[in-house]
Amino acid sequence: MVEGGAPFPMLWDVGGKTGQTYGVYDEKMGVNLRGRFLVDPDGIVQAVEVLNAPVGRNTDELIRQIQAFQYVREHSNEACPAGWRPGKPTLTPSPALAGKVYEVWKVEYAKD
Repeated sequence: MVEGGAPFPMLWDVGGKTGQTYGVYDEKMGVNLRGRFLVDPDGIVQAVEVLNAPVGRNTDELIRQIQAFQYVREHSNEACPAGWRPGKPTLTPSPALAGKVYEVWKVEYAKD
């Protein structure tokens, strides 16, 4: 837990060095675009979202993705479909599943 209650570190990028590294620094404006990067414990970027300044990010989706990446890290033979939430069914990827995801994953599962 990071001091102040956030369970993960947030970054302030004075000078844009990190933004330049990740390709989100706007040289003309001198600021980073709104970006978030989910980096796993091995230092591998698993997800990226970059938005222009007028549009905010969805924290519920961020938390859902963190939970999904944590789940598949622990269950390497499974996949979390779009909208997956903890406790909902997952998928076991295979050629036999192609074109039949709807038989396992129902749209209702993605709704709160």
